[in-house]
Amino acid sequence: MKSGNTALLALLSAFLMWLAWPPIPYTTPLLLVGLVPLLIALDKLMLKTEGKTGKKIFLTAGLTFLVWNTASIYWVYNAISAVNNAVVAAFVSLIPFGLGALLMIFAFWLYYRLSRVASKNIAYLGLLSFYVAMEYLHQSWDLAFPWMTLGNGLSGMHQLAQWYEYTGVYGGSVWILLSNILAFEAYKKFKTVSKGYTRLRPVLGWALFILLPAGLSLTKYSQYKEKEVPVNVVAVQPNIDPYLKFGGLSSAEQLAILTRLSDSVAQPNTEYFIWPETAIPSRVDEDRIRSDADFMTAQRFLEKYKNGTLITGIESIKFYPDQQTLSARKYNNDYVDVFNGAIQIENSANVQFYHKSKLVPGVEKMPFPTALAVLGPVFEGFGGTVGGYGSQKEPGVFYAYSGIGVAPVICYESIWGDWIGQAVKNGAQFIAILTNDGWWGNTSGKDQHLMYARLRAIENRRYVVRSANTGISCFINQKGDIIKQAGWWTRTALKADINLNDELTLYTKTGDVIAKVLCVVALLLALIIPYKKWIKKAG
Repeated sequence: MKSGNTALLALLSAFLMWLAWPPIPYTTPLLLVGLVPLLIALDKLMLKTEGKTGKKIFLTAGLTFLVWNTASIYWVYNAISAVNNAVVAAFVSLIPFGLGALLMIFAFWLYYRLSRVASKNIAYLGLLSFYVAMEYLHQSWDLAFPWMTLGNGLSGMHQLAQWYEYTGVYGGSVWILLSNILAFEAYKKFKTVSKGYTRLRPVLGWALFILLPAGLSLTKYSQYKEKEVPVNVVAVQPNIDPYLKFGGLSSAEQLAILTRLSDSVAQPNTEYFIWPETAIPSRVDEDRIRSDADFMTAQRFLEKYKNGTLITGIESIKFYPDQQTLSARKYNNDYVDVFNGAIQIENSANVQFYHKSKLVPGVEKMPFPTALAVLGPVFEGFGGTVGGYGSQKEPGVFYAYSGIGVAPVICYESIWGDWIGQAVKNGAQFIAILTNDGWWGNTSGKDQHLMYARLRAIENRRYVVRSANTGISCFINQKGDIIKQAGWWTRTALKADINLNDELTLYTKTGDVIAKVLCVVALLLALIIPYKKWIKKAG
């Protein structure tokens, strides 16, 4: 096959995967065959006997994954270019565009290397394991950005992902990869066998592999019933320009907007008010919170709602006599930590804080700080702290006086299923996502972020209440349906009766066990490559 043909096949896979990816509606099933053109191209390359096959495999897979990633998360450039010149923004955007793609490419390259020393089925197991292991790495290291995890793609048609309550998104990644492998094998058999049942058997096997999980999911979706445990909740969308939020409006003016919007839809029995990320933008000293003017304003607002509880985003600080954390910075004679966090306020002296833990690389923490410190000034315009925010090691659960437990989730954290699952396992009966999606502008970034939240609802069978500063705020039921939502870039508030749930799903109990097992399998299979090479030399 000519190199131009393999490039066209690689680009066809990139196009199909982009077309299937959220937020494009109704095209999600294309994920199940989107990688087949790439597998055809790689198979042709591997059949050749000429040299540099490994390099061609790397470049061909690279074309698919770089184009697909860039087309799907182009909005990263929008966010960076808003506070930097075009050249700097383009350079920095190459990190998220290229890094995730590089990990995917490496998985396919390892698959090629393994296929040279192992059977076809072992090589396919390697491809599956290598790919999921790379996805898991990309949610675990300093440069974590698991946005393009394959299983996230089913958020476009969440009715097909109801079994995520057992597997989480990595179950989706496995299903999508296996579907593509089976479809590729069916294609090869169809091309090489002229007639008869032998020709059609792989096609029927692939169809069965698709239809059984899809049918079970649709059945689960149609039959799932929520227990009636209603709580009235208000989600506020103040629509304050994120680039003016930390200086354009005073915190008192912002609080006035938030309380007015809350009052506009609340009712006497409203139990929860959810405000977005950094809704209280002034850096409040946590040890002096009860005397802070913004805190007292928020608590006075609650006085008219006897059973009311407020969960809001906040920027807070803590002072230490010495450097107790790596993120703490010297301040006069003390050390200080800055947190992008959440606070729960009640009609009592009880105050609870949560510190965002999954921090955005560059904006909220500097990954590999010694090596990449030079990039610090690039991210100053996003309202973060170049020195890095502080964080906490465990997920948080806010408990109200009524006994209700809520998982506070701040922005980027909402794409970590296992992290949220731990909070649910610790007692959260619904999930509150506080976010500020205006950094990305009116792009698919905000829509993808919203759609991924559906998967958290399914995984844990918990309502999700999403309060977004500029949009899109919404309520998501336990099946992943968005039952009410606000428009983009509108100032509004929503209210709904949501159902609490205290039952635990299998995924909530076990977390990302599929990914962890496949990481071990990937390591063992990767060791076969040098071992076989050593055996060959020794012989």
